[in-house]
Amino acid sequence: MKFTVSSKTLYNATSAVSKVINSKNALMILDNFLITLSGDTLTITGSDQENALTARIKVSSSEGEGSICLGARRLVELLKELPDQGMEVVVAEDTLEVQMSYPSGHYSFVGISGDQYPQFTKDGEGPEPVSFSIATEQLIAGIDNAGFAVSTDEYRQIMQGVLMDVKPENITFVATDTRKLVRYIDSRTAPGVTGSCVIPSKPANVLKNVFAKEETLNITMNSRSAVIESDNFTFQCTFLNGNYPDYNRVFPRNNTNVLTVDRLALLNAVRRVGLFVEVEGGLEKFRITSEKILLKSNDPSLCTSAREQVPCSYSGTDLTIGFSASYLMEILNTLKDEEVIVNLGDASRPGVFRPGKEPDNTELVMLLMPMTVSEF
Repeated sequence: MKFTVSSKTLYNATSAVSKVINSKNALMILDNFLITLSGDTLTITGSDQENALTARIKVSSSEGEGSICLGARRLVELLKELPDQGMEVVVAEDTLEVQMSYPSGHYSFVGISGDQYPQFTKDGEGPEPVSFSIATEQLIAGIDNAGFAVSTDEYRQIMQGVLMDVKPENITFVATDTRKLVRYIDSRTAPGVTGSCVIPSKPANVLKNVFAKEETLNITMNSRSAVIESDNFTFQCTFLNGNYPDYNRVFPRNNTNVLTVDRLALLNAVRRVGLFVEVEGGLEKFRITSEKILLKSNDPSLCTSAREQVPCSYSGTDLTIGFSASYLMEILNTLKDEEVIVNLGDASRPGVFRPGKEPDNTELVMLLMPMTVSEF
């Protein structure tokens, strides 16, 4: 087979697909791309056995059809260094020798038969698959808002991903590591179907990085996997298996104390005072009154301490509470509005964080468990 294609176009496609390939694979064939020519469409596929990503690009001219496997790392690095211009690729069917040339350069290497590349098997068990469409921006917003709360605990595998709970009227994204929890409800899309899945961290990052420029995604969910398609890519990903905890039961109902504070002012104060917390634990203490928050931390082992105050608006009884500085910074960095609203109960109840304002038909709630404060 033979085709002509822009080196930059081919680089963009191979670079995107390479994100699904592991640095080390149990099967050596998975170190390769599967490259297939059919008519004027060239497809590039990469896989890690559990997930498979395919990019589609148009070639300017072609002869013949077929497929071949080429080493992913070398091909991406070569294309990255090539100037942006048209290049001709010729594959010998009998020897699998690949000739890649352009006016000022020529490269030759040997591929592997495309027949040896494993196929991604579809889930044939369980109920009928459900299909719906969603704007890419909405899916990425859900992953962005919830992704930082995903657990890294190997003993809680089901929490090592983002739950996507699909209802006829909205989609809810949830992530938790038992210390913090995020629930993001997006009602801008009404899927009209019901389904649920937990997307592992790696496929979630692939969706964010590869599909960011796509407009609309068509998603078909089975019981164990999904096919996510756009104009230029097809992504087949495997879900985490298990029962996700009932996240709605975690939110406290009697947090009647309401704190409103400038997000950046609080974030910067938490960051500075957080430099002086104990290495183990990371406790930062907060004394909240009607007009100000007093922040405090100390590390007795190093004889260091820090104290700052931030103006606020607070309705409720004065409260002393402790939070992990690093977890609180993650929440404040993820919330984008100028103000943050925090519902509090007492020193033992989790704080419930919300943006002061959020886009219409969306609801973002973040929960952070407190730490024990013996004295302020």
